Order: sequence, then C-alpha cells, then structure tokens
Amino acid sequence: MYRFLLRPRWLGFHLLVVAAVVGMVMLGLWQLGRWEDRKDFNAEVRDRAAEPVVSIEEIATVDVEPDIVQWRTVTATGTYLPDEQVVVVNLSQQGASGVGVVTPFELGDGTLLLVNRGFVPDAAEVPAPPVGTVELTGRLRASQERRLGGLTEGDGELDEVFRIDVPRLAEQLPGPVLPVYLDLLASDPSEGDLPIPVPDPDLTEGPHLSYMVQWWIFATAVAIGWVLAVRRSVRQHRIDVGSSPGEPAAPPVSAAAGRTPPDSPPPAAS
Repeated sequence: MYRFLLRPRWLGFHLLVVAAVVGMVMLGLWQLGRWEDRKDFNAEVRDRAAEPVVSIEEIATVDVEPDIVQWRTVTATGTYLPDEQVVVVNLSQQGASGVGVVTPFELGDGTLLLVNRGFVPDAAEVPAPPVGTVELTGRLRASQERRLGGLTEGDGELDEVFRIDVPRLAEQLPGPVLPVYLDLLASDPSEGDLPIPVPDPDLTEGPHLSYMVQWWIFATAVAIGWVLAVRRSVRQHRIDVGSSPGEPAAPPVSAAAGRTPPDSPPPAAS
C-alpha cells in the first residue's frame, strides 16, 4: 500500500523535507548560540564598567592583553598630537553620516594612546583637539579588526582609515603605542559640542531568541505539512486502487435482508 512513497519523485520530496527541517533546526541553534554570546558580552561589559575608575597607567602597558582591560573606565592625563590625527570614514550615528575622529594622546611617560574623540557629521568641520595638558575619562577598547568583505587599509601614512586598527596606525606614530584605544566620555578642558561622544554599547539581548523560536516553528510546520501530504496521498492511492479496472464488481445486495434479488435464478429443488 505504501510502496508508491518510494518512487523517485516521492524520494526527492522526502529528501527536500529532511534538508529543510535540518537546515531550520541548525539555524535555530545558531541563533541560540548568538543569544548566549550576547548575554556573555552584556555581562562582561556591565562587570567591567562596575569596576573602579583608575588611571590608565595602572592597568595598561604596551604589552597588555586588550581582552583583559577592554571596557574598563579609566582616566588619562597628557597632550594631544593633532598633526597625527586621522578620521574613520563611512560612519553613521543617529541617522547621520560622517566620520570618527581619532587623535593620538601622549601620556606622561611618552607612551601614545589612540583616542576616539567621537563622531562629526559630514556637514561639519572636524574640530581641533584641546591644546596643552588634558585630562580624559573614557572606556578602553580592543583594536578593531577587518571583517569578511571589509576594505583593506592602504600603504604608507594614512589620514583616512576604515577602522581603528591600532597595530596599523602604530606604524606611523612617533613612539610606543598602547594596544588598546579609548572611547572618550569626558574631557577637561571640554571638547564642546563636537565631536559627538560615542554612544554607550547596546546591552539588549537582541532578537536572537525570537529568531530561534521562529526557525523551529518553521521546521515543525514543514514536518507537519509532510505528514499531511503523505496521509492525503495514501487516501487517494487507496481510492485509485479500489476503483481500478479489472477488479470483480461486488455482488448485488437485495433491499430486503435474506431475500434473493429478483434477477437471481430460483434455488434448485431438493
């Protein structure tokens, strides 16, 4: 009765359903992993931000591991090097396009720290940094890396970049550079209205959990659809087999139980 389900067309349908269900389950698991990673990231940022604010010299040296100090809030005292400033192009913030302003900052021991001073819309000019001794407060960040499909930085000395790649920018700076950069939060003297400070990191859990549930609902719907399709085809197959030519017709039945139909021959005499 069910051998027709092993025909080539049906086998292709079965394989398509299995591939779709497995693929959707895997996509759900991928979203689950992203949700867990997001939770870990949020916990790390909150924990680091809750630690006491310290001077950068206390926790960061030229050989420090960026992951150990990232997201710590620190203070720094020194002077800007405006001639070494670069801008990060192709950025957007709060719906506006513009650039990020990154200016090297020389600490008291001569070590350089890249400071992401903030965002400047395309319609505005990039302001010069404060002169003289400046006191900064900001968040330490690990160097940005080139993502898949991202543009590659050019050779030589750069004044425009696509990301804050600390090792790459260190190649053109006149001194040892810390392997982290600083997202500026406050400055004394003040920066003024521009650049606009970098926004706080998004600590929501995102849509990953709902996406996971959606993918698994889709997988369940496909599996249920397969069951319904098979059941309907089996019923239709039974109907087709029952009405196929060459099968003997059912004998007529009299309207009155136990009586011989009128067209039937009489019973033989005993």
